[in-house]
Amino acid sequence: MTDTPSDPTPDAGGFVTVSSRLAYENPWTRVREDIIIRPNGRKGLYGVVERGDFVVILPLWEENGKRFVTLVQQYRYPIKQRMWELPMGMWETRPDASAQDVAHGELREETGLVAENMRDAGLMYQGAGYTTQKGRAYLATGLTQGPHAREETEEDITCHKVRLEEMEAMIRDGRITCMVTIAAFGLIRAQGWI
Repeated sequence: MTDTPSDPTPDAGGFVTVSSRLAYENPWTRVREDIIIRPNGRKGLYGVVERGDFVVILPLWEENGKRFVTLVQQYRYPIKQRMWELPMGMWETRPDASAQDVAHGELREETGLVAENMRDAGLMYQGAGYTTQKGRAYLATGLTQGPHAREETEEDITCHKVRLEEMEAMIRDGRITCMVTIAAFGLIRAQGWI
């Protein structure tokens, strides 16, 4: 794709986009290269990853006065290792779906859990230095277990019910290193819900 000239008006940060070129695209991701002029007048290049909005869900169980969380573990190809995470995802084929519908759907798809209540804890950007992707964190309660409906790319997902305190320990000791999971935990904790 050829360069597209952009509006020479500076953005809110004082940057001017001189041109923008689509470098790569697949059903999940677009990568563009922008030639920019920084506020100091110097030219530069920005590689921007465009991805759809995502959701991340903390499924919270309460049993006999104890609180549990359902975590998933799956292999993440780019880093060549399995990671502990909260259920999360996006619906590439349904960009019109509400974030709450996606949260209910992703939870059911990955874990088989159906939530009676889904509380929106807030917005987060995954990596604003290189991507436009943003997501919402949800606390799911009133859970009932049903069958999962994983996609072909999610076949290796395993679900694990752990005490809430254990999840916190996993964040502290580095067993959980997924930044989206850690951020969602922090947002939900900041709301005073856990």
